[in-house]
Amino acid sequence: MNERIDEDNTIRTNWISIPAPDGRAYEGYLALPPAGIGPGLVLFQEIFGVNRHIRAVAEQYAQLGFVVLTPDVFWRQAPRESFAYVGDEAARARDILLRADMTEIVADLNGSVRTLRERPEVTGGVGALGFCIGGRLAYLAAAAGLVDAAACYYGGGIQDQLQKAAAVRCPMLFHYGETDPMIPLAAVERVRAAFADRDTAKFFVYPGASHGFNCWERASYKPLAAMQAHGRTVLHFARHLAAGATA
Repeated sequence: MNERIDEDNTIRTNWISIPAPDGRAYEGYLALPPAGIGPGLVLFQEIFGVNRHIRAVAEQYAQLGFVVLTPDVFWRQAPRESFAYVGDEAARARDILLRADMTEIVADLNGSVRTLRERPEVTGGVGALGFCIGGRLAYLAAAAGLVDAAACYYGGGIQDQLQKAAAVRCPMLFHYGETDPMIPLAAVERVRAAFADRDTAKFFVYPGASHGFNCWERASYKPLAAMQAHGRTVLHFARHLAAGATA
């Protein structure tokens, strides 16, 4: 289905079907690594859909050896639509978020993770990686015991769902920007305090970085912070998901 092969690195990408709890189905963007097999990553988008940048992140991790599935989180409101980060498109993305039912979105987590786990290309464990609202979804997937490791980039709203922190048993990474207006440092400290009794949760706050610092298509892009966070995230998942790897 719409398969694309990158001739330079033999990454294969296509959209696949994911079952929804109500019997319907939605789509996710699948990126397969050059080897064709590898540990799994469910990549959760920002509010802007599975857009060009998120697809590029999926392919970035596929190039490193992961089998990556990016579910279309807002399929009920705007299936397969994607948006830019400014202007009218950004306003529409925010409107879709306001109209979305988070209970339904969270209910989709199990199907997304299960669909990836059942892929024959997946060897080793399955992790969750997310940005902004996707960071919150990665955290909730971890709290539900669905994944073997997770990494959250500026996960909006995690600080308001800390009653679920005790249920998280897998290794976690939390990346935050020091100057993020949406997630003040006081909120970061609340999340850190909720995990203070576990050495499996690591926190990183990037000096001078704001919300969206990982995205090279946003004005808030911070290359050094993005490089540092990416390196830590890749190592985190390599340690905890690769078949035969040890922490």
